[in-house]
Amino acid sequence: MSDPQAIVRAAFGTGAVVASSARLPGGASRETWALDVVGPDEGRHELILRLDSPGAPAEAGAGLAAEAGLMRAAAGAGVPVPRIVACGESYILMTRVPGETIPRKILRDDAYAPARPRLARQCGQALAAVHRMPLSSAPPSEEQDPLLRWRDVLDQLGEPHPLFELALRRLASTRPRGRRHTVVHGDFRNGNLIVGPEGIRAVLDWELAHVGDPLEDLGWLCVKAWRFGSPLPVGGFGSYDELVGAYEEAGGQPVDRDALRWWETFGVLKWGVICVMQTMRHLRGGARSVELAAIGRRVCETEWDLLRLLDEPSAAPTSTDRP
Repeated sequence: MSDPQAIVRAAFGTGAVVASSARLPGGASRETWALDVVGPDEGRHELILRLDSPGAPAEAGAGLAAEAGLMRAAAGAGVPVPRIVACGESYILMTRVPGETIPRKILRDDAYAPARPRLARQCGQALAAVHRMPLSSAPPSEEQDPLLRWRDVLDQLGEPHPLFELALRRLASTRPRGRRHTVVHGDFRNGNLIVGPEGIRAVLDWELAHVGDPLEDLGWLCVKAWRFGSPLPVGGFGSYDELVGAYEEAGGQPVDRDALRWWETFGVLKWGVICVMQTMRHLRGGARSVELAAIGRRVCETEWDLLRLLDEPSAAPTSTDRP
């Protein structure tokens, strides 16, 4: 089912009407629509509808029904998420949480100035909650070595990227010892958070959730691409110490700083490969999109970020990460 009117009527009754709808920007593998719905009882509902995008690769992540299950489990663990109204294999209908998701506005607009000093700590608290979700809430899948998985993806793309090959070899030779496994959000970053003046209101986009090392989430949040020009290493709004301190205080396991830097480097590599993947979707006709095409320019930026990380004499981020 992909017709918004049919989805709304299935959720609220045959008398429900979509009074207005608007497609929201962003989202390379899902379509997102804002709907204003009038129910049979004349009650008004502000909703978000997520639909599978045409041409999205099958391995893009959990299906939308599984994603809805993850969000329900997240709410039970104390993660702020929208409430699920209805779901199916190809859609999720959820409540619309007011606030901002655009990083440029979160990092620069005066309206979010009170939130910015709180966000790194709130991210640590939210991630501690994510990592106490029951393992059974993650989609079933075979455990994969993340380095082997992304090496295979890179090989299948058929594009030569020597910097990515170098990073894969360096990461393989410096891999931290295995830790406990938890539910991992998989895309926890600035841009997938709804923020108000008081801070984080909701965590979005659960499609890449899986079971893995919890430091994968912390390292991904620190990837330079999610700083959007800010010098602050955690999402462009905070420090490593703020993130790690709040995470540990909220019940997350003690964070090894060398392992955190390894996962940050891995995250930069993964983002670079994703940039190539998204560009190939456009060039090979999977989904003709200016947004996907533009992502291609980020590949060289990612290669530069990897050079910087691989050249650093110390792998451990320290408390001197605020300018």
